[in-house]
Amino acid sequence: MSESPETNAEAFYIGWQGKAAPGLARFVRGRVIAVLLISLGLASVIAATQAPFGASRFEFGVERSFEGQVELSPYPMLIVDRPGAERTQVAPTSRWLLTVFGKRGADSAVGHLAGHRVRLTGTLIDRDGVTMVELLPESLVDLGEAVLADPTPLTTTAATLRGEIVDSKCYLGVMKPGNLKVHRACATRCISGGVPPVLMVRRPDGTARYVLLVDADGGAVNDRILHMVAEPVEISGTLSRLGDLEVLRADPMSYRRLGSGPSSPEAH
Repeated sequence: MSESPETNAEAFYIGWQGKAAPGLARFVRGRVIAVLLISLGLASVIAATQAPFGASRFEFGVERSFEGQVELSPYPMLIVDRPGAERTQVAPTSRWLLTVFGKRGADSAVGHLAGHRVRLTGTLIDRDGVTMVELLPESLVDLGEAVLADPTPLTTTAATLRGEIVDSKCYLGVMKPGNLKVHRACATRCISGGVPPVLMVRRPDGTARYVLLVDADGGAVNDRILHMVAEPVEISGTLSRLGDLEVLRADPMSYRRLGSGPSSPEAH
């Protein structure tokens, strides 16, 4: 049986009318609620599948005073005393990487202070026990030459590591995320400006380790690895520990790109 003309007229709606017919209003309201619920569900699924940001810290706007010995090789660092270390088994000093404001390393600021003890003001950046200080060059106070703070000889082992080349400043806390292809342009500028490059390696349990990259002679590699930044790579060389930092020596020409997929677990 066909609907009456009155029923059809009631269901018809024109935009300038005050309100829609009850049946049409219920239909639209139900569809809108369904779309909102589906959208919320999809958003929740996407959020749950994203990797969380690392426990990094950048004390933006907070300036602290530090004192230590400047070391330039393989990259500018500040060797700081570790209070209470004499009562424990840990190393008596820590090595903190140094940078200055912007996408630049600290070579121009401390290059003339190798082996000198200094006092400086800067901002802390750290992640997973690796620390960096963004120093204010005008705050540097030269306290004179010092005895080598940590003369422990390096021990080296052959190693093959797989991971992603990142710029240490952004990855340790200045940017989130500070890795992957979305960060490639920024990381390339930072590394080309002198920021120490790091190989970020994922352990099988998902935690990360950070290894400074140098060439076979222990020199900086910045300009020679720009084409492989933010790419999964495999690097074979000799691994050593410089205080609480790991350093991988290898000829940049021997770096092997693994493709466009995610970084593979570490290998030895």
